[in-house]
Amino acid sequence: MALSTYLDIVNDVMVRLREPTVTTVSQTSLSTLVGKFVNDAKRQICDAYDWDAFNQVVTVTTVADQVGSYSLTNAGRRFKIMDVINSTNYYQLTPLSHADHDNFYYTVPTPIKDLPMYYTMQGVDSNGDTQIKFWPVPDKVYSIRFSLIVPEEDFVSDSDTTKLSKEPIVLNAYARALVERGEDGGLSSSEAYALARSAMSDLISLELARSPENDSFEAV
Repeated sequence: MALSTYLDIVNDVMVRLREPTVTTVSQTSLSTLVGKFVNDAKRQICDAYDWDAFNQVVTVTTVADQVGSYSLTNAGRRFKIMDVINSTNYYQLTPLSHADHDNFYYTVPTPIKDLPMYYTMQGVDSNGDTQIKFWPVPDKVYSIRFSLIVPEEDFVSDSDTTKLSKEPIVLNAYARALVERGEDGGLSSSEAYALARSAMSDLISLELARSPENDSFEAV
């Protein structure tokens, strides 16, 4: 099944509003506004659950004697870490707080250099990707595998696609549009939001049947 595009989803909302479809999202002021609602809806749904479609692996290669400034390339800042594994030596790393990392690193004359056992967040690089530092300081080259859930970025171009089912996005965006424009004899905004929640609940139920470990989500 083909992935839904930004334009497809916007036009689905336009039809529900009983408005003409468009050939580009920015064609009219209304379609542009609907595009904003679609992105708002998609962002909320993306962040509400650990969707299987967003599984991504980023491998960080350490450098001997370099404690940090390792970027999680293309992960951005909205990701969730599922696990971190040293795939060179086959063991799992543990998260470490900033305070503990500073205590270990700065309160000794010479920081320990050994197998990295812990990882700590370390700000964001110039590309907007989160950086990581390790403890102990890596003593040589290791491959550190980060298993992540990385939500999609907002739609920009008409042809941008989403890996999510479009129904919850369409219904959520439609409800937002009804709130903005006012109800016109069709569904009320509260009814549309109820349909959107039901569509997302159904989608989560299907995912839980495949991945029962992902048993929590944020209501939208």
